[in-house]
Amino acid sequence: MAQQNTKQGDERLENVEEALSKTELWIENNQKTLWIILIALLVVAFAIYGITNYNKKRNETAKNLSFPQEISFEQEATKAIDFASYYMENENYAAALNGDGEKPGFLEIVDKYGSTKAGNLAAYYTGLCYLKQGNYNQAIEYLKKYTNDDKILSGLALSLIGDCYLELGDQQNAVAYYEKACKKNPNEFNTPMFLYKLGMTYEIMGNNAKALEAYKTLKKDFPMSNEAFEINKNIAFLEEKIK
Repeated sequence: MAQQNTKQGDERLENVEEALSKTELWIENNQKTLWIILIALLVVAFAIYGITNYNKKRNETAKNLSFPQEISFEQEATKAIDFASYYMENENYAAALNGDGEKPGFLEIVDKYGSTKAGNLAAYYTGLCYLKQGNYNQAIEYLKKYTNDDKILSGLALSLIGDCYLELGDQQNAVAYYEKACKKNPNEFNTPMFLYKLGMTYEIMGNNAKALEAYKTLKKDFPMSNEAFEINKNIAFLEEKIK
């Protein structure tokens, strides 16, 4: 049994030696090819390393250009508005107006950054917060400070001033601002709502002819608006009343 095991071991050793000899012979015959492959691998490795470093430096440079350490006065104001807007969106109007002890509120933003676009927008938000609180005179004061000609907000600010006057019982000023809102950058989004408010206020004042005129303008100029789908009954009621 021992002789058999020895014989098997010798055979395995011979097989290993034969395999090694063949490998050595192959390496010797293909030495030039192996050197070419090795050099090619090294070139690729160095290229990858170089590209990686280049991209890293380029990204760092771009980052420094896009996000400078010192932000502008306008950017400062915009960041401040973002913090105050969070409280407004969550209906915490006191914190939105006065800040939370760490970040400024809209009142401070208007005072400090009033000359910037963001500061001007803060005046609009201040007025909106005061309106939500029922402080209509303060709302009017700040909404009138908003001077941007934005297609949506410019008309909306005028309409909100009209809302405040209506709440204060000043219907004449309410219709005056609703009319201004209707003429300011007319659009499908909010002009139909302004016309509807105008018509309703004229109805409250007892001026049915003017109310009917507002409703008919709404139906004619903005037939696909939500308000137009509901306005026929108002028109029919007033036409019957005026007869």
